[in-house]
Amino acid sequence: MEYRSRQTQLHRIGPAALARTLAWLRLCAISGQSLAVFVCALWMHLPIPLLPLLIGIGALAIFSVFAAWRLTQPAPMREWETIVHIAADTLVLGYLLYFTGGASNPFIMLLLVPIALSAAALSLSAMLMVATLAGVAYLTLLVWYVPLPEPPQDAFIGGIALYIAGMGVNFVISALLLGFFLHTLARTLRMQQLEVQRIRERALRDEGILAIATQAAGAAHELNTPLSTMRTLLPELRREHAQDQVLAEDLDLLQGQVDRCRTILREMVAFGKAQLSQEPERYTVLAFVNGCLERFQLLRPEADLTLDIQDEAASIVLRTPPGLRHALINLLNNAVDASELEQSSAVCLTVRKQGGWLELVVRDHGPGFDEDEELTQLGLSNKLTGLGLGLALAEATAERLDGELIADNYDHGAQMCLRLPLTAIADTV
Repeated sequence: MEYRSRQTQLHRIGPAALARTLAWLRLCAISGQSLAVFVCALWMHLPIPLLPLLIGIGALAIFSVFAAWRLTQPAPMREWETIVHIAADTLVLGYLLYFTGGASNPFIMLLLVPIALSAAALSLSAMLMVATLAGVAYLTLLVWYVPLPEPPQDAFIGGIALYIAGMGVNFVISALLLGFFLHTLARTLRMQQLEVQRIRERALRDEGILAIATQAAGAAHELNTPLSTMRTLLPELRREHAQDQVLAEDLDLLQGQVDRCRTILREMVAFGKAQLSQEPERYTVLAFVNGCLERFQLLRPEADLTLDIQDEAASIVLRTPPGLRHALINLLNNAVDASELEQSSAVCLTVRKQGGWLELVVRDHGPGFDEDEELTQLGLSNKLTGLGLGLALAEATAERLDGELIADNYDHGAQMCLRLPLTAIADTV
């Protein structure tokens, strides 16, 4: 099973998607038109005006080069530009049909293809403009055209048979083009709908995290007073019960827990200040990982942790964003909990550089994930004492840094891979 939190880059349905579709259609049209012209002229020996037809196909080829260049530019494709592309294709097709029988040519039905594609990708007004253009071209070719020459008596195909053959070829071409490209546009639309749904779910999750953070800030402020009271009373209790060794050990443990709570509160305040200042800490990957592991060992001293860090990755200097340390510690903490389900405390952290990515891979020796398990839903936890925050926060951190969180099973348990782009976290200074 694999879960990815990285936002997928989609070609959204609209003018740009239609322009890309037209670019491929244009290449198919140039090839098909060239083949049809040479077959009629050289194989069937029809006296068609070869030079004007080749000029029209050449003009379409030149325009296709310009259209391909336009698609490589960063400026977004506007609807009117797409209409201009369709108009150019329609005019060239009309020009070729003018010299090959006009509306009597069976390939006249190809004028419907731009209408169908624009109906799937453009606004109603744009689609009506394309339909009007195709209609004008059709009506013009009904009146003005160069009739197709009669085939020679010894030609392989007679006049009626030639028309029927052209209708058959036209049907196959139209079916393939409309079927393939409308399927592509429909698939893009479905992917866009899934992306919108995912963004909506992420927004709801972020709202939940923000609400929890607000409550946590209030709780941290309120907890400071009782913790200060306990720190004041604990030394007095130790003095009063200095002879009770068992109680003294319990009080020492309680003192350590109180100090730990105060440390956590201070870190929460420091984290908030760092978030507001937008000044990331700068550490090498090795120093960052060692700092996280020291903190983790204090939280889970029973964990049997193995570190495998790649030399190339260890020397990378990070602009450590707020939240990355907590995300890694949460993954390690969850891994220990998973290993304990199989009577183990083994956890492995692998740090490596893969291309332009820094990968933090946490492996456990637990039972693994279920195929239908919802891992990062806020507030949902399979642990009796879990709050359902760890993986949700790790996922939010990965998305904020344009990274991804990948979960899958392997032979001896499961692993979580936090992949982060070096362009977002590496120090370029």
